[in-house]
Amino acid sequence: MDITRTLAELKKDPGFAENVGMTLIHNGTVRGWSRKNRQEVQAIRVRHDYDKIESIRKELEQNEGIYRIITEAYEGDFKPGDDVMYLIVAGDIRENVKATLAELLDRIKSEAVTKEEIFA
Repeated sequence: MDITRTLAELKKDPGFAENVGMTLIHNGTVRGWSRKNRQEVQAIRVRHDYDKIESIRKELEQNEGIYRIITEAYEGDFKPGDDVMYLIVAGDIRENVKATLAELLDRIKSEAVTKEEIFA
């Protein structure tokens, strides 16, 4: 995802200026160590349930104050430092946007992502 281009396109929406006071972006990247035991990770294999991600996105886009949610997730084998997911939440005030981004990320990770770590 080209963040600059995506934000520029989002800002062209007719209702953006009237409805958005905050835009938060999550850029998920591959860590070089395992969350479980901090063991060095050589790579990860990621699979997504794209229908579930879209369902979660649509549901949370209905949250109070949320103008738009954009998701982009990549599948395959990745090495530390690679991008694997982008989430953008645009909305009225920080309380609404922060809470929605947190829920979006947590739900996608728990409900729609399968990840296998490959150790060095």
